Amino acid sequence: MRFSTKAIHVGEDPESMQHGDVVSPIHLSTTFAKRSIREVEEGYVYSRSGNPTRDALERKLAALENAEYGLAFSSGLAAESTILLALLKKGDHVIAFDDLYGGTKRLFNQVMERFGIEFTYVDAREPGNVRRAIRENTRMVWLETPTNPLLKLADIRAVAEIVHERDLIVVVDNTFASPYFQNPLDLGADIVLHSVTKYLGGHSDVVGGAVMVNDDEIYERLKFHQNAVGAILSPFDSWLVMRGIKTLAVRMERHEKNAMTIARYLEEHPMVERVYYPGLPSHPQHELAKRQMKGFGGMLSFELKGGLEEAIKFVESLEIFALAESLGGVESLIELPAIMTHASVPRDEREKVGIRDSLIRVSVGIEDVEDLIEDLERGFEAVRA
Repeated sequence: MRFSTKAIHVGEDPESMQHGDVVSPIHLSTTFAKRSIREVEEGYVYSRSGNPTRDALERKLAALENAEYGLAFSSGLAAESTILLALLKKGDHVIAFDDLYGGTKRLFNQVMERFGIEFTYVDAREPGNVRRAIRENTRMVWLETPTNPLLKLADIRAVAEIVHERDLIVVVDNTFASPYFQNPLDLGADIVLHSVTKYLGGHSDVVGGAVMVNDDEIYERLKFHQNAVGAILSPFDSWLVMRGIKTLAVRMERHEKNAMTIARYLEEHPMVERVYYPGLPSHPQHELAKRQMKGFGGMLSFELKGGLEEAIKFVESLEIFALAESLGGVESLIELPAIMTHASVPRDEREKVGIRDSLIRVSVGIEDVEDLIEDLERGFEAVRA
């Protein structure tokens, strides 16, 4: 079964439904009655432990990443927290890409370090940097690829080959690419995670997270913690994500088409210092993107000539692009990482990895691209004035 067919049909087989439902129903019940004590441990018992709607979503999520198992959580950070709590302990060490979502770094540095988990950040564009950072107590390597917000790439296969020599776990946050454009498990990763708030949901109306794995032992540990900690996705939110996933393929194709057009436009604009988009031949890892991704996605960043004042004037002058955090919805969003999504990262750390005050991150939506370009031109005109 190919991607679009899986996205529409997995978890929603009418023959498995009581009434032949074409769309999976929402099971809002918190508890499930049994006819006898002997049945107490069978089937569904309590919705934190298992719910038919969430289970349907989890089967769909697994199918999209070519995984054996999928787990749905109340947010992307809840999914990340569960991975760390389930698989690590005090004294363990994690190697992470130095360019990560600000919320992930906040979780690592301000929450997990308090429990004795150590983190080292490296430029994972060079696999050798990962190798050199391995210690005796290293247990995990954490990647985003492409990264947020600089669209850097890690060679998943090369990193996995290196760290699997030491029996380490490779985690890949695949949110920016989506399962439509990249499948990290197929490239050697052990765990793939998503903020389903983004492309999987696709309509800026649900917050959630997901983890997909193939390994039985890892799955059982994650499943136990999902239940024990309780950061599960609600039935209604699960249904919203399933609805969003059905159009993921067609949405991603339009996101990418629009993003490529805008990236080329920005690259030629005299007021733009630099464009970060893996689909451009000028991107230093363009060849890697072509090799490990099936497409280049709908996210891009660019540096405006000038500083923070000019960047603020630019984003505040737009009418179609919403000045907002998050990404992956059908509408176009724009933001300033230095004072929005990555504000929790200390300034010296931001600048060290290349996040300058003039950096603007764009989640390109599926509107008519001519309207989007006209809107961007409105921003440039405001800066010129």
